[in-house]
Amino acid sequence: MSSQSSTVTTASGGNGSAGPQSDAGARRRGLLLLGLSLGYFMVLLDTSVVNVALPAIRDDIGGGLSGLQWVVNGYTLTFAALLLTMGALSDRFGARRVFLSGTWAFLIASGLTAAAPNLGVLIGMRGVLGIAGAALLPASMAVIATAYTDPAQRARALGSWAAITGVALAAGPVVGGVLTDTFGWRSIFIINVPVALLSALLTRALAPQVPRNPERGIDLPGQLFAVLALTGLTFGVIQSEPEGWTSAPVLVALTVGAVAAVLFISVERREPGLRGPMLPLVLFRKPAFSVGLVNGLLVNFGLSGVLFIMTLHFQQGLGYSALAAGLAFLPLTLPTAFNPVYTGRLVARSGPRVPSVLGFSLMTLGAVVQLLFVGNDGTGSKVLTGVGLLVFGFGVSFAIPSLVTTMVSSVPKEQAGIASGALNSARQTGAVAGVAILGSVLHASGDSGTRVALAVAAVALATGALLAVGFIGRRPAQ
Repeated sequence: MSSQSSTVTTASGGNGSAGPQSDAGARRRGLLLLGLSLGYFMVLLDTSVVNVALPAIRDDIGGGLSGLQWVVNGYTLTFAALLLTMGALSDRFGARRVFLSGTWAFLIASGLTAAAPNLGVLIGMRGVLGIAGAALLPASMAVIATAYTDPAQRARALGSWAAITGVALAAGPVVGGVLTDTFGWRSIFIINVPVALLSALLTRALAPQVPRNPERGIDLPGQLFAVLALTGLTFGVIQSEPEGWTSAPVLVALTVGAVAAVLFISVERREPGLRGPMLPLVLFRKPAFSVGLVNGLLVNFGLSGVLFIMTLHFQQGLGYSALAAGLAFLPLTLPTAFNPVYTGRLVARSGPRVPSVLGFSLMTLGAVVQLLFVGNDGTGSKVLTGVGLLVFGFGVSFAIPSLVTTMVSSVPKEQAGIASGALNSARQTGAVAGVAILGSVLHASGDSGTRVALAVAAVALATGALLAVGFIGRRPAQ
């Protein structure tokens, strides 16, 4: 038996016979799943934990609104741009190796981020964290698929791993608030160190070697143009407020971003049979795939944008502490921790169309309720604002699981991995755009900025609802 087969057998509990060997194998797989889930949890937590710490960061090391936008987007931008390429690297060099490399990098970068002496270093290290985080997502899925050879057990394991999404989103604002108020904003990065260490040790000890595909190509031109497009467009939007739309840096950035986007499309038009395209454009011939990507972008545009602007509203407008702001977000985040289970059953029974339309409609309604009842002078209704956040949170918990099913069911089985990676990239791109655009709207609109930004979010989410009505399949998902 080869060493690789031996490793896989050990990780999966021997020959699968009943008795002590089988129990030991189940325990090993359980600990491995814990290690992989901790890594995934840590990566997702970093997308939301920093929001409530933004005012504390500004008070300590400075930075205006554009600087705070970059603190958030420095992470999500590199995370979004590199997800598909990290999936290719995982295939080529082995998922176990890529996961461990990403985890150790995340650990080291977290420590350095916590020690950042100024805003520029903090933003740069957030970008490094995004690169490390992008390595963990596709690699962890591949390790789980190899370690769990029984299809039913693999499905349960992937379900548990995916459930971390809601838990991390629910925990982010509260964990960020507690740590910031108790130990200072640097602690939100220090907490990653022990989590990453435990994840790395468990994975190193228990993860099987995943079969590699040395022939898997890396689309370097596509990756370069994707990064340039996202960075240029994001920089242009964020810096438009402090420097003006007609300033040279903004015009150059927007031009670079637009040209890079065109070049990316040109590169990706290669036939999918050739080596290395990040995203075969032939997939866009399927309306459900295209709409799924657009709606994936829109759902995180609304979610991340609302988290950003409402954090500033709670702390700067209403004078909340970081902890109070984190608790104020519980109506939004708690539904994402438990409702996806019900959504999964609804999708299985009726297909993704109903929960997708319902999710975007509820997110739109939640944004409208908030814009009607927020008040920077403290006169707004805190109860009705909370109701708006609750409705918005239920919308998120309906929309995201239905998008996953929409994407995976819109492509052949052998391209499900590409579809999943494309959806994750689109969602993170939407998060970047939400913080950049809604943050700029907030700054440009003066005293009514929060309401105007929420109105823009509501329009974007209503567009997602209309697209779901028109293009998401009516028949039950197979």
